[in-house]
Amino acid sequence: MTNLPPTPTLSSILVEQLDFHWRHQLRPRFDGLTDAEYFAEPVKGAWNVRRRGSGTAAVQAGSGDFTIDFAFPEPDPAPVTTIAWRLGHLIVGVLGTRNAAHFAGPPCDYESFGYAGTAVEALEQLDAEYDRWTTGVTALGEEGLSRPCGPAEGPFADHSMASLVLHINREVIHHGAEIALLRDLWAHDLSDVAATTG
Repeated sequence: MTNLPPTPTLSSILVEQLDFHWRHQLRPRFDGLTDAEYFAEPVKGAWNVRRRGSGTAAVQAGSGDFTIDFAFPEPDPAPVTTIAWRLGHLIVGVLGTRNAAHFAGPPCDYESFGYAGTAVEALEQLDAEYDRWTTGVTALGEEGLSRPCGPAEGPFADHSMASLVLHINREVIHHGAEIALLRDLWAHDLSDVAATTG
């Protein structure tokens, strides 16, 4: 008699959708991130993570030595954001607030978070929030995935946890790809290309 692989559960499928991409493509793209890349502003007026008191955005949120740029309402068009800003958004707005709301994570919001002043620290924060998220999703099981998200998700409170997981998967993949592209631009210094083709 042969041993058949276990039938995948919905929670394992949802975790694997993100985790395969995370382990084999996305997270390796962040390895070697330097502080210079982390803070690099690809255009003037970019939103960034900045040392407290040095920001120019309408809102500088954060509880520590560094704050993240914001404005409410967001300008149209929205400013280009740096790798530091995008990592901050993934850590806090995508994963951290959801971990706090659904998986007993520590309280997390843009205003009170201690943003990283180095690339290494930001990646450590990201890894911790990612691990908490995937552990929480794995533990939900079929019943947990079918229940409503609840009031923490505002107007989406009646949507299922499975819908939230799919949304977070999209967000991590989307913003991770943006960070990977910014790393490509940094590595190839497109300002030199523009100077030779202009």
